Amino acid sequence: MLKLRYYFRLFFTFISRFQKILFLGILIGILSFFALEFVFPELGNSRHIGITGRYHTETIPREILSMVSQGLTNITDTGETVPGIAESWETTDDGSTWVFHLRDNLKWQDGSAITSDTIQYSFEDVKIEVPDPKTIIFKLNAPFSPFPVVVSRPTFKKGLLGTGEWKVTSISLSGSFVEKLVLKRGGDKQVIRFYPSEEKTKLAFKLGQIDEAWDIIDPLPFNEWGTVKIEEATNKSRYVGIFFNTAKEDGNDLSDKKLRQSLSYAIDKSSFGFERALGPISPDSWAYNPQIKDYEYDPNHSKELLSDFSEEALSNLTIELSTTAILLPIAERISHFWEAVGIRTNILVTPVLPETYRAFLAIYDIPEDPDQYSTWHSTQVSTNISKYSNPRIDKLLEDGRIELDPEVRKKIYLDFQRFLLEDAPAVFLYHPASFKLIRK
Repeated sequence: MLKLRYYFRLFFTFISRFQKILFLGILIGILSFFALEFVFPELGNSRHIGITGRYHTETIPREILSMVSQGLTNITDTGETVPGIAESWETTDDGSTWVFHLRDNLKWQDGSAITSDTIQYSFEDVKIEVPDPKTIIFKLNAPFSPFPVVVSRPTFKKGLLGTGEWKVTSISLSGSFVEKLVLKRGGDKQVIRFYPSEEKTKLAFKLGQIDEAWDIIDPLPFNEWGTVKIEEATNKSRYVGIFFNTAKEDGNDLSDKKLRQSLSYAIDKSSFGFERALGPISPDSWAYNPQIKDYEYDPNHSKELLSDFSEEALSNLTIELSTTAILLPIAERISHFWEAVGIRTNILVTPVLPETYRAFLAIYDIPEDPDQYSTWHSTQVSTNISKYSNPRIDKLLEDGRIELDPEVRKKIYLDFQRFLLEDAPAVFLYHPASFKLIRK
C-alpha cells in the first residue's frame, strides 16, 4: 500500500513539474501530423484502390469521373438521358445541330461560375459554338440522334476542376497513360492506381499496395482469405459472348448460319452460374427486346442442324476458339459442350484479338445507347469483329442513329435484336459478375 501511494505521488509530482513541456510536446505532435498530411497527400485518412486497365486522361472510367464531375446530361439506369449541367436541349434541324442550355447557379470546384466557354468537350469533326454564357452548340457533319448520350460523359474546367464532391489533387502519368489519380473530399482521400492486367491488380492487393480492387472478374484466391471482404454485383452493362468469324470466304464453315445456330444450341448457358445474356443490349435498357430467340440448351436440336452437313464435312471440321487467359476456364467448358455434339475444338489463349480467328470468346462492354453501328455494321472493318454483313441489319443500324422519335427508334432496335439473333453471328452467354475486394 505504501509503495502504491509513493508511485501515485511521484506521478503527479512529475506531471506538475513538467506540464508545460508535456503540453508543448502534444501540441507539436498534432501540428506535425497535419503538416505531414498537407505535404504528403497520400497520408492520413486515405484508401488505395486498384483498377485494371490502361487509360488516357480522356478515357478514365466513368465511375471514377462521376465522383469528380458530371456531363451536360446524365444517364438513368435504363439508359435514358436526363438533365445534368444542361437543363434542356434540342436539335434545330434533323439531328446535326444540338443546342444545350445550361442550368443557373452552378459552380466549378474553384467557386467560379459554370459558363459555356469553360466547358471542355472535344470531338472530331464537330464544331462547337458558345453564343452566350448559358448556351453551347454542337454542329455535327451528319445527323446523330444519340448525341445527348455522348455528352453525358463528365466534363471539366481546365485543370480537371469538376462539379462533384471529390476533387483531383494529383495525377501521375506513365507515358500517355494514367498511372495514379489522387482524389480528395474534405479530410478523405482516394488514391486510385491503374494496372495493365487483372493479375497485376491482384498482385498489388496481395502485397498490400492497395486496400481495394474494383471490377475484378475472378475473385480467386481471395474468396478463401478471411481478411478480405468481397462484394459481388451482376454487371448488366457487359456480356460474355463468342464472336464468330462470319466472313463468306473459302473454307470458312462459320459463314453458314445453321452451323452457328448449332454451336449456340449446344451450350448450356445457364451452367456458368451467372445471369444469362439473351442479346447485345442490356436488359435494363429502354430498347431491350425480351422476345428474341433465346437459344436454350438443346443438344438434340444442335445435332439436327448438323445433319444438313455431310459426314466428310463434319469429320474435317475443327473450331479454333481464341480467348484471353481470364476466360480460359469458360472456353474449356464450351469446348466440352461442342465436342459432346461431335464438333472438335482447339483453344488458343491470346492477349488480344488475333489477326485470323474462327471464334473469339470475349467480354463486351455494352454501349449506354442502343446504337451498335460500330460493332455490327458491314462497313466497320476495324470494329466489326464478327466480320458480319447483313443488309437488313445495316439498314436498321443506319435508321436507328438518325431517328429522333423515341418510340420509332425503340421499334428499330427491337427489330435489330430480333433479326440479329436469328442470324446468330455471336453466342450471347451471360452477364458477368463484377467483384470488389476490400481489405478488412
